Amino acid sequence: MLGFIFNERECKELDYVLRKELDEMLFDLNDKRIDGEIKGAIESRYRVIFRMYARLAPPKEISKYARNRVHH
Repeated sequence: MLGFIFNERECKELDYVLRKELDEMLFDLNDKRIDGEIKGAIESRYRVIFRMYARLAPPKEISKYARNRVHH
C-alpha cells in the first residue's frame, strides 16, 4: 500500500482526472462496436479507478459513477 499527501488543489485536480477517466470508460462500455473482451478489460480498469475516486469524492458524486453488477 502506498500513501500520498495532496494539498487541496492537487486533490481537486486528481478528482477531475479520475472523473474524466470514468466518463471515458463509461462511454466506451456503452459503445456497441467494442468487442466483449475489450469491454471486460475496460470494466476491470473501471473498478480500480472507481475505488480510487470513491476515496476522494462525496457519496452524492460517487453514486453518479456506480455501475450495476449486471453490466459484466
